[in-house]
Amino acid sequence: MSLRQQLFCMCCATTYPCGMPNSVFDELSKCRLCAERFAATKTLHEPRPVFHGDPSARILIAGQAPGARVHQSGLPFTDPSGDRLRDWMDVTEAEFYDPARIAILPMAFCFPGYNEKSADLPPPPICARTWRARVIAGFPNIRLTVVIGQYAQKWHLPRFSNVTDTVRGWKAQGSDVFPLPHPSWRNTAWLKKNPWFEIDLLPELRRRIQEELR
Repeated sequence: MSLRQQLFCMCCATTYPCGMPNSVFDELSKCRLCAERFAATKTLHEPRPVFHGDPSARILIAGQAPGARVHQSGLPFTDPSGDRLRDWMDVTEAEFYDPARIAILPMAFCFPGYNEKSADLPPPPICARTWRARVIAGFPNIRLTVVIGQYAQKWHLPRFSNVTDTVRGWKAQGSDVFPLPHPSWRNTAWLKKNPWFEIDLLPELRRRIQEELR
């Protein structure tokens, strides 16, 4: 059985990440706030909150929302975007999914669904308003935050303007916060237009991640 299969079995067996106090996280795992919203999408799916981590985690990955594949697996970033993100971070799957080291908390914990044109719907704002501050409070040891995409950057970074300018100005965030574009393969053209991202930002991100993984 692969590591990802083992983690999938763990997710099926538990409703909140191992080691977490279950008050907020058990409540979150049962959240139905968006049930009617999701039933009205093209995907007609049920809520399934996806999150991962332990209070001892020192690295936070603040993402956008699970996609369709993650909705099925119940584990964050089990898709090509996750493969690219792990490459950007220069971590193994075992390191990435070690809840004692890395917490993964999207802005919306459930897959938002597709619209009539089969395009991804945005994360419902009600999710962050309801849950984000309470959930993040359960991770008191975070020392490095990776902020992915516009929705996470708007919430976490008070000086957000747009993704390109925010990522380009990554040094202004200090050494403990790294804004990234979404690792979707749809952003390959963005990476080609902005070679400084891989030349300048990624080496420093990888260095900081290794510091926190020690």
